Formats: sequence, C-alpha cells, structure tokens
Amino acid sequence: MELGACFAREGGGFVPGSTARGGWGESVSGHAVGGLLAWALERVVGDSDMQPARLTVDLPKPMALEPVELHTEILRDGRRLRLVEASLAQRGAIVARASGLFLRRCVQPGGDVWSPQVVMPPLPSDDDVAAAALFIHTYGWGAPIQNPDQDWSGEAGRKYAWLNMTQPAVEGEELTPFVRAAMAGDITASLSNWGTAGLQFINADYTVTLSRLPQGPVLGLAAEAHHSSEGVATGSATLVDTQGPVGTCVAVALAHGGFRPPSQN
Repeated sequence: MELGACFAREGGGFVPGSTARGGWGESVSGHAVGGLLAWALERVVGDSDMQPARLTVDLPKPMALEPVELHTEILRDGRRLRLVEASLAQRGAIVARASGLFLRRCVQPGGDVWSPQVVMPPLPSDDDVAAAALFIHTYGWGAPIQNPDQDWSGEAGRKYAWLNMTQPAVEGEELTPFVRAAMAGDITASLSNWGTAGLQFINADYTVTLSRLPQGPVLGLAAEAHHSSEGVATGSATLVDTQGPVGTCVAVALAHGGFRPPSQN
C-alpha cells in the first residue's frame, strides 16, 4: 500500500498529513521535516548541474501537526558554489531550518583515496517491504521493525537500515534523489543512538553530505559511531544506494525518553 505524502499545499503554506507524524508524540517526524526543506532548497537552486553536497537540518523545537509556513533565501550565488537556506514557521516561531550547499560538478581528479568498506545486510524481499508497517527495514536490534507494539528492547551492536523511499515529501511532487537522501538522513540518530535501553536520545539536528545523488528508491544506512556524555550524543552513518556509498550522515542529539514509532495501519 502506497503511503500518502508528508505534506499537502494549503493556501500559502503546507499541512502535514497523517504519515508525517513521528515517534515522539503529537509532532511531525524529522524525516518529513527534512524532506520538505530539501524539496524547497532544490527548487530555489533550480540547476541540475549543481550537486547537492551538504544539507544541515536544525530542529530547534517540535513541529506541531498543523499548517506551517515556508521561507527560502539564497545566501551565495557563485559560479561553482550556491548556498541556500530554508525555514519553517508555526505561529510566528521558527520550528525548523535548513542550510544547503550546492557545488558545480567538474572533472574527477585521478588517484586513489582511502575509504572504509561498507558491507550492508541483504536487501529485504519485496514481500517484506510491502508488509512493513513503516517504510524502514532495520537490522541490528534483534529483528526488522514490523510492528510498533513489539518488544522495543535494544541491542548494543552496529545497526543498519534499508529504506524503501516512496513516500513523497509534498503531495503531487516527484520524490527526487536529493529529497530521498534528506529524508533518509534523519534515521541516523536512531541507528547510531539505539542501545540496550532502546532509543533514549532525540535528535536536535542532522547533516547529510553527498558525493553523488543516490540512484533508485532504495537507500541504506550503516551506523559508524556513537559518542555520548552527560546526555549529549553524536552519531554518524554511511549512506548508500544499491550501487554503493554516496555520502555520510551525522546527527547531534539530547537524552530524551518516550520514543514510540507511530502505527501506519
């Protein structure tokens, strides 16, 4: 069953749909917020020769499940570099902001540079993806996420996820590779911060860096590191498509309990 769009246009703003709800109560999920912001930044740049190289999403406060206003600004418009910003506001207050760096593609230099090898778990079957209650298929804490009513106790091992990215960020708009990557990047905090007590950190921001645009609707994440002290955590993950790595994601988070994934049933 195809999931509905995260947001729909209404008047001069956007209204979150039921599928945009996150796991931290009555608020919009970070992946939906990041998707809308990335969609806006890509539209402002409007140049297919510009590679989206870095997206940083700041989440200073929860976004309520109510209409939101979108604002964009070009900060730097150079021949090889374009820097743009977008913000989302509710009731006169900024609830999310993003900065996007776009670089003009050029000739790849020669030589070899070291990079760690990433070995992902096997792709889930088409039947597993179709049956999933969420659009994420995860490995590393016992079993793939299928049911929000299951036992959510965690394991301390390395986490992986395959994402079946088909949910549009904006109703009636194509889900582009950049928007897919932006939505996937929000999962970094969950993968890197999930431990034996489950997920005890809520992300305050996340950054996605891309060497190229991902190909196809399926994206993967492999957790790389977690560091935390006195309730502050940082985590990172490698972002891949079915052809291999495409970039790196980093998330900063605060200690926070009460995570419970929403049901899509």
